[in-house]
Amino acid sequence: MSTNNTVAVLGTYQTEFKTHDPDHTFAEQAQIAAAGALKDAGMTPGDVDAIVFSLAPTYFMGVADADRWSIDHIFGAGKPMLRVHTGGATGGSAVQAAYNLIRSGMYRSVLVVGAERVAETPDAQDVLNLIFDVFYERDIPLSTNTSVGLWATSYLERYGYTEVDLARVAVRARRNATKNPHAHLKGMISIEDVMASRMISTPLKLFDICPRSSGSAAMLIGNMDMAKRFCSAPAFINGVASRSTTYWIGDRMTPTSDADLTDFVIAAEAATVCFKQAGITDPLAQIQVTEFYDPYTVMTPLQLERLGFCAPGIALRLEKEGYWDVEGGAVAVNPSGGTLCTNPIAVTGLVRAIDAATQVMGRAGTMQVPGVRNAVSSAVGGIAQFYNCIVFGDQPYGH
Repeated sequence: MSTNNTVAVLGTYQTEFKTHDPDHTFAEQAQIAAAGALKDAGMTPGDVDAIVFSLAPTYFMGVADADRWSIDHIFGAGKPMLRVHTGGATGGSAVQAAYNLIRSGMYRSVLVVGAERVAETPDAQDVLNLIFDVFYERDIPLSTNTSVGLWATSYLERYGYTEVDLARVAVRARRNATKNPHAHLKGMISIEDVMASRMISTPLKLFDICPRSSGSAAMLIGNMDMAKRFCSAPAFINGVASRSTTYWIGDRMTPTSDADLTDFVIAAEAATVCFKQAGITDPLAQIQVTEFYDPYTVMTPLQLERLGFCAPGIALRLEKEGYWDVEGGAVAVNPSGGTLCTNPIAVTGLVRAIDAATQVMGRAGTMQVPGVRNAVSSAVGGIAQFYNCIVFGDQPYGH
């Protein structure tokens, strides 16, 4: 790879995530993350050429276009700045936008930053339901919970699993999060605890679903020249890819649809491109850590299977055998606890990318997995309408 095309992570920062953050305004949250990433990279605002702002719907906190409000706080005055919004996939899309700004040669360094206050709205589902078509789908009533409930039901029936099999995913995630100082939900829970939690949408119970989290995050990325100046052991962004699909969820759940929603085709398509760029031919053998966007338990086995870590219908059986455990597993799946434990929607994909990159950089602290050479992060938007993934490596790979 030409050094001009090499893109590397130079510094990162994320706050502790919780339901509410009454001590800071949105702009102050963003500033904390921006300043934290600059300090982590040993850079000053003058070293940053451009900014990508990671911001999903601002309906959640009732302030429109909050990225404009934050310009001065994130040292953006006088710099090129753009906002990225692809729903839940926003954070991953923002990293990919910054990657392309550098890879194109336009800039040497880009700050990716964002913040979230999703719990400011009494019921986030009221906002999330706006993604459905107003005439044909919104009044059914579909919601993110009921839609994924249908998806999970289809998956369990197709492969002969039960709700207990899904519960194991939540148990592992909460256990992993006990080592994550930033995680919103953490602690040792049992399968019985998951099964006893309140039913939300069959087969999904409260513990099968992510929380609403507030907080902020930032990542500094740059070209090889900046990496040589500011980071002795960066994480190289070796593969990026994204896919979108139809707005009409009904067209993905009927007998006449081109592809069944359960198949999650866009995840497999994006991973194929991303892994090819990064030289990944055997994910199970070459990738040591995943940081998947998994706001529901069913999203973990779906991604493990669609990204090629195992055959379709096998992931939950391997989950029972400890195959995805941090200690003793074949691949450490979401050492941070993942989105099941922390979901600040505007920056969730960015946090997934940070947690993957820091594993490669050896900076994951108490979450560090030994010997990480490659890690993959993902982000999902809408009802699986947007999907993106990124492979980080400890060495640059040409493509």
